[in-house]
Amino acid sequence: MKIKQVLSALEHFAPLPLQESWDNAGLQLGLTEAEVSGALLCLDVNEQIVDEAIRKGCNLIVSHHPLLFRGLKQISDADYVQRCVIKAIKNDVVIASMHTNMDNAQDGVNWKIAERLGLTECRFFAQKTVDGIEAGSGVVGKLSQPMEARAFVELVKKQFGVECAMCNELLHRPVKQVAICGGAGDFLLDDAVREGADAFITGEMHYHVFFDHEQKIQICVIGHYQSEQYTAEIFRDIIQKVCPGVRTEIAETNTNPICYL
Repeated sequence: MKIKQVLSALEHFAPLPLQESWDNAGLQLGLTEAEVSGALLCLDVNEQIVDEAIRKGCNLIVSHHPLLFRGLKQISDADYVQRCVIKAIKNDVVIASMHTNMDNAQDGVNWKIAERLGLTECRFFAQKTVDGIEAGSGVVGKLSQPMEARAFVELVKKQFGVECAMCNELLHRPVKQVAICGGAGDFLLDDAVREGADAFITGEMHYHVFFDHEQKIQICVIGHYQSEQYTAEIFRDIIQKVCPGVRTEIAETNTNPICYL
C-alpha cells in the first residue's frame, strides 16, 4: 500500500478543510508514491521521533502537531525543525500531520478524551459546518453518575496520568456535564458555561481566564501534551480499519518539552 493511500484514509476521517485558518495540517514533507513500510504515530515531531521511525523501519510519521507551521527560509542545522527536515529527507521518511482538522472532526481528539472519562450522550459545542461537514471545537458529555468536584478532578488525573491539575475553586455542586477541549482551550470556556457544563477540561489556559468563574464551572487544566496524548490511538484505529495491511507503531518517545520538578 502506498503512503498516499494511508494519508487519504486519515484525511477522509478528518478532512483538511476542517483545520483552522492558521494551521498547517496535512503532508509536511516527503514523496507519497512510496510503498509504506510502517507508520510511526505521535503527538509531536522532533529528532528523537525521526530516529525512532528510522530504527523501527517506518517510512511514514503521522503526528498531531505539525512540524512545519511557517515557511522555512533556510534548511540548515540551526534548529530542531530544520534538522528534522534534513534527517527525514535523507532517510526517505514522509511526515504528515493531522492537527486542528482532527481536533474539529467527529470522533476526533475531544471525543477520545471523552471516551477516556466514560462520558455518554456526547455532542459538539462551538459547532460549525464546513463544506457540509458537521464539526466543532469542543465536545460536551455526561458522566454516568454525578460526582463531587474533588473526586472528579482525581478521576481526570488518574485517567490522564497527571500528578497535578490546575483548577479554580472547587465547585460546591456535583459535576454531571463535562465540556472538553484538548490542547489550548481557554477560548471555549465561556461557551462551556453557556452550554450548562459543570466542568471544563483542557490542556492549557491563560492565568487571567481563571478569574470570575468561581462556582460557575469547575476548571481542570491538565497540560497540553497530557490532554492530547491518546491522539495516536485515533490514527492507529483509522489505519488499521481502512489500511489493514499497514504496520502501525505508537511512538515510545515522550515529546513533552515541559518538565515538572
